[in-house]
Amino acid sequence: MAKLVFGMNVSLDGYVDHTEFAPSPILFRHFVQEAKDQTGSLYGRKVYELMRYWDEDQATWSDDERAFAAAFRKQTKWVASRTLERVGARADDRAACIQSALPLAYLALVLVFFVLWTRGIFV
Repeated sequence: MAKLVFGMNVSLDGYVDHTEFAPSPILFRHFVQEAKDQTGSLYGRKVYELMRYWDEDQATWSDDERAFAAAFRKQTKWVASRTLERVGARADDRAACIQSALPLAYLALVLVFFVLWTRGIFV
């Protein structure tokens, strides 16, 4: 049976900003290994659009960044969005757009529980 893992980058005050997050090299290597071990990822539209950065190689990338990009590209991606009609611009993309309201409601529920947990309401 597969294991479902929920993960999110968050600061100690509960603020999430994926555009300003710059992990240390050690933490980034951890993310590379996590990405290699994942079968797929479920994204909302905004985070999916941010992650599309990894679709095209950049000349300035380090070896770790190239390894992360390779792991990201091999994953199946499920994108919950009411506005995107299709996802995955590359021919080898393994992506699907979920436009049903159910996945969006699920994501909202997960977010609510996460916020409550970070504020100490759930242990």
